[in-house]
Amino acid sequence: MGRGGTSRSAWAFSAPLLAVLAAALTVTGCTTDDSGTRASAPSPSTATTPSAKATSDVDLCVSIVRHWSREVLDGRGYGDYQSMGMSGGQYDILREAVDAARAARRQGGRNVDMLIERQAREGCTAWYRSGGPGEGPWR
Repeated sequence: MGRGGTSRSAWAFSAPLLAVLAAALTVTGCTTDDSGTRASAPSPSTATTPSAKATSDVDLCVSIVRHWSREVLDGRGYGDYQSMGMSGGQYDILREAVDAARAARRQGGRNVDMLIERQAREGCTAWYRSGGPGEGPWR
């Protein structure tokens, strides 16, 4: 037996347990200062963490149209516009971009990705300039 009547095996078991408890208290925001008094960790709103960059409606539209245009052109099948997470207006832009890309491929065009990007950007910019999605879920 060790000092104070505690066996070494009991200490060996409790040391890792104490480490886990200390880590849990730190993660949950309970800490102690130098005097042993419990103190709260700074709240996330006061911490100096960088904020996430907001994605504009146009950029989101371009991203989804670009993605699904590549899927369609590569023959990986797709469902209707709702299963792709698109509105009816975004789907119209997609169809125009895919039609232009297919025509460019037939003519030997190599910059299909740039064409899709340009078509998507122009279509999405115009669509959101005129108000974007309407009242109905399909627009």
